[in-house]
Amino acid sequence: MTGTPDNQGGDGGTAWRRIADALAASIEQGEYEPGDTLPASVALAERYGVHRHTVRQAFRHLAERGLVTVSRGRGTQVTAPRFPYKLGRRVSMRTNFGAAGIAVSGAVLASEVVVGEAEHCMLLGLPVGTSLWAIETLSRAGGTPVGTGIHYLSVARFPRFDEILTEAGSSITAAFKACGIADYVRRSTRLAARLASEREAALLRIEPGAAVLTSDALDALPDLTPIHIVNSVFAGERMEMVVEPFGD
Repeated sequence: MTGTPDNQGGDGGTAWRRIADALAASIEQGEYEPGDTLPASVALAERYGVHRHTVRQAFRHLAERGLVTVSRGRGTQVTAPRFPYKLGRRVSMRTNFGAAGIAVSGAVLASEVVVGEAEHCMLLGLPVGTSLWAIETLSRAGGTPVGTGIHYLSVARFPRFDEILTEAGSSITAAFKACGIADYVRRSTRLAARLASEREAALLRIEPGAAVLTSDALDALPDLTPIHIVNSVFAGERMEMVVEPFGD
């Protein structure tokens, strides 16, 4: 590196932007795919004839745009695209993502019958202690894990729901249809943010302690009779919640 490299090709204040734009173009053109690690700042500084701090500023700019994540020990990695998830009167991940041309798949990870806690039973309009299904699922969009959730339903009302949900590929909509419920609506959704546990990080393939979005949702029949609770955890870097209170 010779002279005043940050000034090569123009104003030194724009050197980092030129590097950021070049890297962003490479990402958008598929030269770097989600999960790939960008060249180290030392290598890029030599390539562009700039100081390492200039490259780091370019990395920070890309991170602000949501194109990369920067972490110690792992370098600068290209992030997976954020998937828009619409929250309205009707919420279906497969319908939601399918409209955007994104394939969704899922799996039932575990299921058990539990003694209903007061909070769950109250939301479902059932006596405390009612037997409930607790079914854990994992959802993928475009092959990428995006969310995991635990579903709570009445065992008496849905006696084989664990088997039905497994056969339906973890699609709640398909499972309900198999149970004779052609339509249901989202009665409420509560969103929050926190850090991922080690197990959540392993399931979602994110770093332990990475940001996740939590969703506590209640579904009901069209007459608003509650039938289903799902407590979900979504990879924060991969999801974008779009609230449409008057949409389907």
